[in-house]
Order: sequence, then structure tokens, then C-alpha cells
Amino acid sequence: MWALVFARRFLSEPVAQSPHILQREPSAQSMSIKEKSSSFDFPKLARLVSEGSRNDASCKPSPGLYLVATPIGNLGDITLRGLAILTAADAVACEDTRVSGLLLKAYGIKKPMLSYHDHNADEKRPEILKRLREGQIVVLISDAGMPCIADPGFKLVRDCRKEGLNVTVVPGPNAALTALAASGLPTDRFTFVGFLPTKKTARENELEALKHLSGSLIFYESPQRLKETLDAMARTLGADRPAVVSRELTKLYEEIRPGSLGSLAESYASAQPKGEIVILVGKGADIEPAFDLDNLLSERLTALSVRDAVAEIAALTGIPKKDVYARALALHATRKT
Repeated sequence: MWALVFARRFLSEPVAQSPHILQREPSAQSMSIKEKSSSFDFPKLARLVSEGSRNDASCKPSPGLYLVATPIGNLGDITLRGLAILTAADAVACEDTRVSGLLLKAYGIKKPMLSYHDHNADEKRPEILKRLREGQIVVLISDAGMPCIADPGFKLVRDCRKEGLNVTVVPGPNAALTALAASGLPTDRFTFVGFLPTKKTARENELEALKHLSGSLIFYESPQRLKETLDAMARTLGADRPAVVSRELTKLYEEIRPGSLGSLAESYASAQPKGEIVILVGKGADIEPAFDLDNLLSERLTALSVRDAVAEIAALTGIPKKDVYARALALHATRKT
């Protein structure tokens, strides 16, 4: 109920102009630019959410760790629940206190911040766990998007689970899923890879292992390594594989560029783009599997039931279970005749 009350108040009163996205210069090769503007007064929104949640006992958060998704570019993408939890927090754990400080300032929220990232996670985790044991509300956020995705947050969650401490997820923006939804590539099956290794040999070995997976592949990459990564993908996965490069998602100069891996590698050969980047790769139509399905089925069916053999081979090869099962039935029928 409090959400409806503050929403009516917020939308009915005049608000001050407030920028809500990080504006960057457009790329010379930009394919699609969305110009967005907003008159939202975010500090006022956060204040009303806080007041509403304090006045409604059912909305008071219990002590524990809260994983709160933060905007990946557009400040308007914060959720009402996320704002309520942040305003109620005793402390906020984050990757970079400078980045998160600017984010909280934009919403008019002032909270003690704890630095928690790859390089200090083992040192800082006991401090956060101590706060949680004392009954505090600690919010974990990333620089942008969903915490625990490609960051050390999962270790904190794991230790909380071991100690029986409350862990609550407050979902919201995520760059990988946003890019996938906007890509036009198949979404029924996909693999999130995250960042590839920086060393050439390790990177190409990992791409080789991913080559025959069924479904779309999702990678994160930095602007500095984009050209090198696209070149490696074109060589290993195939220059004709459909792909999409997405950057600056939800920001003023959002770019979503489809093409083949070969054409995208060529497009970014001479220009280094700005912003966070997501690379999506579709399934190659002409990829030959590195295994013989019939031989695999014949071998495993001698030791396993049809159901178990199908499950094992589907997990091994990435082929949908229904396709493996159909082939198993066809082989069985052939042998009967």
C-alpha cells in the first residue's frame, strides 16, 4: 500500500530536472542511438520510498545480507524495493566505494560503505559476517547490475548459508540478459561465460571448448580487448557465426550492432569503443559436432538404461535431450528390424 501512496505523491508533484544517465560522446560507428531524457527527482523518490517503508511495518527488512541489483546505466532502472532496502541498510558493501558513492548520492542516500572486491574479499568477508551476526542489515551491490555475477559476492553468500544467516536477493538490471533480449539471437538455451582469460593460449583453449555448445554464448569484455577477442572468436568459433556487440546499454549512446564474428572483428579493428561491452554469439549453422552420436548411444546403452544414457549424453554434448532420445529410439527400431 505504501508504494501506491508515495507513487501518487511523487507523480502528482512538480519535480526538478535531474540527469539520470552518464552521457558519453557518440561513436563514429554508432549504429543505433537512443536519446533519453527524464525529469525524475531521484533523491525525492528515495526519500518517499524510505518514508513509506518506515510507516508500513510489513515492509521493514529483517536483518541479513541483501543482494541488490543496481542500474547498468539508467538510474531510472533501480527498483522501488532496491531503494527501500538501501535506505534501511546499516552498511553497503561494494566493489568500488567511489563508483557506488556517486550512485548513492544520485538517490540522496548516505550510508557507511565497505570495499569488497576480488583483491580484498578474503580479508573483508569476516568483517561483513560479524556485522550480520550482530543483526545488521548489510547490502551488497556491484558497480553496475546484479551482484555475484562475475564477482566474488558468491563467496560471501556461501559463508552466510553455512552460518545460517539470512540472504535475500532484490533482483533488477543485468547486462547479460538485457543484451540477450535485445540481440535477436535465440534465447531458449544460452551459456553465460563472462570474461575470457587474458592470455592468448588460455583464451583460445576456452573458446575451443565452447565451440560446439548448443545455444547462444554471452561474454563480457573490456573496450581495450574487444578487437583481440573478436579476432580470436572469428578464428576459433568461425567467422560466419552470427554475433552481436552491445555496449553502453540503457545509456544515452546505447549501441547494439549485429553481424558475423568476421564482420564485427573488421568493424572494430580500427576504432576502440567506450563503455561496458557484452558480446553475444549465436549457434553456428554449419558446425560439425566433434563426436559421433550414434557411437556414443551404442556404447552407453550397453551399460545404462535409455533414460540414463540420454541424460548423460545430453549433458556431455549439449544436444537437447529430446533430440538424443529421438535418435536412441530410431537406433533401437533399426536394430529390431
